[in-house]
Amino acid sequence: MLNKQVCQNIKMVLLDVDGVMTDGSIYINQDGEFFKSFNVKDGLAIELLRSHNIFVGVISGKASSALDTRCQQLGFDEIITGCKNKLPALIDICSKYEITSDQIAFLGDDVLDIPIFEKVGLSAAPIDAHSLAIDSADWVSSLEGGKGMVREFVDLLLVTQLDKPIKEVYEPLLGRIR
Repeated sequence: MLNKQVCQNIKMVLLDVDGVMTDGSIYINQDGEFFKSFNVKDGLAIELLRSHNIFVGVISGKASSALDTRCQQLGFDEIITGCKNKLPALIDICSKYEITSDQIAFLGDDVLDIPIFEKVGLSAAPIDAHSLAIDSADWVSSLEGGKGMVREFVDLLLVTQLDKPIKEVYEPLLGRIR
């Protein structure tokens, strides 16, 4: 369960990638190219957030062409990769979008995400996150990273924020394809 007042304040959702949008696996071919597996359900969650005018971004410690491609496909508002110290990025994002950190939800899975968890309005982690990240998170998914945990969080966030049944939450997205 999420706090309704906190959810109503959220204007942006930021995501770590490895271990959140992916299962944390990195595949490298003989040419040294990186491959990652993303869950399509999480991709739809990004579209759903955008259909409700919630900004969406990535702050990832790693950088790769696979990540850049997926972020561009999904139309993220903010894409910051190769960023080990995520706090300065959070401050820059707040300034750019004229929002406060308590208007941001952050999904992360590891100890490097804990400083962000402590600054944002709402923090979330997958069930297979590092134990310290789980202890620091406001909400823990029933799903593992890369297995639809972003979608589970977004559904719950929007149902709570909008105080509407899930079917009505999806109407703006479904209306575009009818």
